[in-house]
Amino acid sequence: MSNSISIPRKLPLLQVADNILLPGSSMRIPVRNLKNMNMVKTHLLGRNTLSSTIIGVIPREPLEDSQTDELSTLHAIGTAAVVVQVTGTNWPKPSYTLLVTGLCRFKLEQLLQETPYAIATVTQLDKLTDADDELNQNSELGLLAVNFRDQAAKLVDMLDISIPVVSKLKRMLESVPSQHLPDICAALVKASNTEKIQVLDAVDLTDRFKKALPLLMRQIEGLKLLQKAKKDKAIEIRISGKEGGRPYNMRRIFRGKMKTDVDDEENEENDELMDLETKIKNAEMPEHAHKAAMKELKRLKKMPQHMPEQAMIRNYLELMVELPWSKSSTDSLDLNQARRDLDTDHFGLEKLKKRVLEYLAVRQLKKSLKGPILCFVGPPGVGKTSLGKSIAHTLGREFHRISLGGACDQSDIRGHRRTYIGSMPGRIIQGLKTVGTNNPVFLLDEVDKLGKSLHGDPASALLEVLDPEQNNSFTDHYMNVPFDLSQVMFIATANNMATIPPPLLDRMEIIQVPGYTQEEKVSIAMRHLKPKQLQEHGLTLEQLQIPDDSLKTIISKYTREAGVRTLERKLAAICRTVAVRVLENSSTAKREKQKTLQPEKGGVSASSEHLTDVLSSHDATALAHPPEMPIVIDDTALEDILGQPIYEREIPERLVHPGVAIGLAWTPMGGEIMFVEASCTAGEGGLTLTGQLGDVMKESASLAQNWVKTHAKQLNLDGTELSKKDIHVHFPAGAVGKDGPSAGVTIATVLVSMFIQKCVRSDTAMTGEITLRGVVLPVGGIKEKVLAAHRAGLRRIILPRRNEKDLQEIPNNVKADLVFILVNDIEDVLRAAFYDLQVPVDPFVTSKL
Repeated sequence: MSNSISIPRKLPLLQVADNILLPGSSMRIPVRNLKNMNMVKTHLLGRNTLSSTIIGVIPREPLEDSQTDELSTLHAIGTAAVVVQVTGTNWPKPSYTLLVTGLCRFKLEQLLQETPYAIATVTQLDKLTDADDELNQNSELGLLAVNFRDQAAKLVDMLDISIPVVSKLKRMLESVPSQHLPDICAALVKASNTEKIQVLDAVDLTDRFKKALPLLMRQIEGLKLLQKAKKDKAIEIRISGKEGGRPYNMRRIFRGKMKTDVDDEENEENDELMDLETKIKNAEMPEHAHKAAMKELKRLKKMPQHMPEQAMIRNYLELMVELPWSKSSTDSLDLNQARRDLDTDHFGLEKLKKRVLEYLAVRQLKKSLKGPILCFVGPPGVGKTSLGKSIAHTLGREFHRISLGGACDQSDIRGHRRTYIGSMPGRIIQGLKTVGTNNPVFLLDEVDKLGKSLHGDPASALLEVLDPEQNNSFTDHYMNVPFDLSQVMFIATANNMATIPPPLLDRMEIIQVPGYTQEEKVSIAMRHLKPKQLQEHGLTLEQLQIPDDSLKTIISKYTREAGVRTLERKLAAICRTVAVRVLENSSTAKREKQKTLQPEKGGVSASSEHLTDVLSSHDATALAHPPEMPIVIDDTALEDILGQPIYEREIPERLVHPGVAIGLAWTPMGGEIMFVEASCTAGEGGLTLTGQLGDVMKESASLAQNWVKTHAKQLNLDGTELSKKDIHVHFPAGAVGKDGPSAGVTIATVLVSMFIQKCVRSDTAMTGEITLRGVVLPVGGIKEKVLAAHRAGLRRIILPRRNEKDLQEIPNNVKADLVFILVNDIEDVLRAAFYDLQVPVDPFVTSKL
């Protein structure tokens, strides 16, 4: 290399992602990157000057999602190189290959341009002069250079000198200066990109020798082993020829020659198999599982290496030894502490807490109690999933959640058979492997949303899992060995029991989780939701206060749900707005403090100017919330933050006309009130129903119409005129499907109200089904329906008398606000639904139910 060469201050960059160019070495680089292609076309092929052939070759790392600056992906140090040759073609698409020779190192200072190709300002790090003076002055560096040259010569001597390239390499190493040896040898030997980058980063010559010498020594040792293996193979062939080709003798002699060498692959394989056998013995498996594992281990020992089935058997055995066959956690059986923990974590939910405490009490008396199969059924947002976590914490057990929503393959439960490529165990066995104990709490979330497809029915696969009499021998298809699930506590959650198959429903203990009352929601918001949101938004009670009255307003006017998820979102919206206000106030206070320190301008101080600006603005929120802390959320602030109320008390306005009544409905989301409207026109006695109704509700409407026609005389109506009227019954909110046997009472009341032209009481809701004789039948979902009526502000509820027992589940504070009218037949309903209606007793009804 010439001693007078210095690289330009500005260099075009060739970004290389899969190789490292070191000074003194040559390399062919294929051009694939668009920016590299632009550099070749514009800089190399478009110019003929000497300086245009010098470029910067720099390693590039992949661009991550968090990185937006191209400079951050480029390595700090690169190699200045001269382009010796450009080969390639422009048709059918451009494709080039560069032959470059490294000159020296440079440091990347500043990226001047990124498009159409990268150009950067660089600083030359290596001096292109002889370093003999430095080698002579530094004794340590001189010894390193001598040792390195000796090892390099030793490496070349081990190669076949008859090859022209090897002889040329030997002549080059004899004449090349010592300071260039580390870079040239590091480029020649087999090394990773990381190791080459370490040599590239070694600007100091001593450090460079120390980084490159281990790579050279490793290559020499590799060549020694290769030559020894070739020699031993030749000996083996000669011995096998002398002994008649008997492979046993050949292996015996070869094994004897390799005793002093490091363990080869076969010995490592034997060690792994011995380790696996030890793990199988220590796994404390049942006898049947131990026999199956040892059988597979024997197959693995006899199987040749590199067979595809070997990896499958190895994965199977590793799963067998990792499963908790006999490892269990100890239950914390302190009943009083468990009661305190449950009351702290959850408000209300007395049924669920009682069931957990019963399980703990029986478990304390009898240690071998099987794990129960509980199913929490209730609307979303009432705490079913979080209660499962609390139960696991209370019991001191591991917790694992399995989401079954949308699962439509039975392999999710039972696993795949090992005949398939990529087979794996089901989610039950995988969950046991994850938790590491055989008695965890498994939460099967959204069990009512299981699907069915060509791959099987996962609900049917759950029958064995959720049967206390069968799950002690649950067999996964992948394992093909029974596993005892009897100690696992399974908790399933669902919104609607109607979509759960009856055989699966029969195997679980159903616990209804109803919605919350307004008072319960206020308590939950104060104890759980508000502290959680304050912490998540970085606020304190000294900055934000939400009184109970404001919480009640949010619950009644901005949310109408059985759970508390929407309530939590509204509280989060308030916290976000207050966070903005807190930062604005702090910034305003800083500016005012700075203004007060400045002299007055034009006779008006900075503070008075700020006060004038604030008073002249029409921002109601600025006046409602002064900068002083804490910020108290009142009704005005709620409207500013959350907007106008979503739900208003529209019931009195809807019931000012005859032919309208309020029914109560149960939905998977909780109870709801439902307006029923009716009108009539001249016709032939037909019945039209609208509002997306199911078959059951259509039958209820036909029954109600028949009862009204049959009892027209008792209601002082003309039966002949009724036969000439077409009736239209409408259920608003037509986009929501409605069905169920509980609307007969409401439809009959609406028809009577329409025909007698009297309005139904605006504070009354009703539910119940009727028969042809007018007997009112009991219905389900009473608690949800009553809570929905209470949320809507109603005060009187008409219920079937046979549902009187269900009123025990209603909270006392809700019952104190309501009046329940228990009825036996439709005549009782009509007397309670109108203010002054006198209905004679039906002669067909001879007794009261």
